[in-house]
Amino acid sequence: MAELIIDHNELDMALRRCGSNWSAGQSHGLLCSRLALAGAEGASRWLAQVLQDTDPESSACYECEAMLEALCAATWQQLAERQSEFTLLLPNDDAPAQLRAAGMAQWCEGFLHGLVSETHGEELRERLASDPLSDIIKDLVEISRATAGDEDDVEGNDHAYTELVEYLRVAAQLVYEELAEFRGAASAPPQNKSGSLH
Repeated sequence: MAELIIDHNELDMALRRCGSNWSAGQSHGLLCSRLALAGAEGASRWLAQVLQDTDPESSACYECEAMLEALCAATWQQLAERQSEFTLLLPNDDAPAQLRAAGMAQWCEGFLHGLVSETHGEELRERLASDPLSDIIKDLVEISRATAGDEDDVEGNDHAYTELVEYLRVAAQLVYEELAEFRGAASAPPQNKSGSLH
């Protein structure tokens, strides 16, 4: 099967065309935390939430749903298989620093929203409040406020951005692994779709 490329900007435009209130980065961050917490059930609720208040009969919604399903399958497989290629869905590297910083902040907002909006039992609340997860959550709150620095310091901005993206990539994988017992054995990723993120 040919590999499907999921592009941040294309998904962002598709979400706008179908009337979703979510950006591409927010929706991917939300997906990652929903998969970590609830596996298949989380993926189903994620899709419904991202497409909430859209017209399910419109061609724009069909197109967007297909892209979201491919994004879900690719992301879930990368997380479940602990692939080093796990990639955050963010603006392209050649995008302006302000846009990349905003995309990273939106990804963090989506991830945090997914963590806090799922139903939490006492054991899960305790796990989220203990290390390393509590530190990751605090860091994501800070990164969600990210803005690009001095526009004259392009090299410094690029270096800081690259480091933060790598931290978020590893953090998302760690959260997925740390919450495995809460997903249950029935939450294996689908095997029928493949894709990659850009």
